Amino acid sequence: MPFMSSTRCMSKREFTSQLFSTDAKVNSVTTTEKLLAFAKAASIPVHVTTQTAAKLGPTVPSIAAHLTSTPIDKTKFSMLVPELEASLAPKSQVALVGIESHICITQTALDLRDAGHAVYVIADGVSSCNRQEVVVALDRLRAEQGINVTSSESWMYECLGDASHPAFKPLITIVKGAGENTKMVLDSLPPMPKI
Repeated sequence: MPFMSSTRCMSKREFTSQLFSTDAKVNSVTTTEKLLAFAKAASIPVHVTTQTAAKLGPTVPSIAAHLTSTPIDKTKFSMLVPELEASLAPKSQVALVGIESHICITQTALDLRDAGHAVYVIADGVSSCNRQEVVVALDRLRAEQGINVTSSESWMYECLGDASHPAFKPLITIVKGAGENTKMVLDSLPPMPKI
């Protein structure tokens, strides 16, 4: 199914040490690793950016180990830089994970939406240095038309759409293998508004 593109503002080693809690650090990295495994199994393209790596440090090693290409380094807060924009097909469906929720993730989601793409912000795959910034960012993004805030598991199943998809068996293995981590991540998310 060539309808998905996945863009990630990768967790930086220096920033992850400043996230609002150790749980937040583990959560964004754990969810990103799970989604990278799924992207590989489902042949979903992964586009990676870093924010001024020379100053802020490299991508977290456990995430970098999953990457098949070098991240695009940028100074713009949005990940939708020309090199990345040129690699996205028109009207792509794009999932976002990374840091910081209220800066890179928010600006990227808005730019992608304005460029005509369908945007999915993976709530259990984003974080910020301040816990409340995550809440504010996700609340704002939920209110924006054309931007969907969802969970990693929901997004993965939506990508496949049917148990007959060839990537369904690998997905089940990924979901089962990450079960305890997924529960821990979801339990530690900042409080969300009642839907």
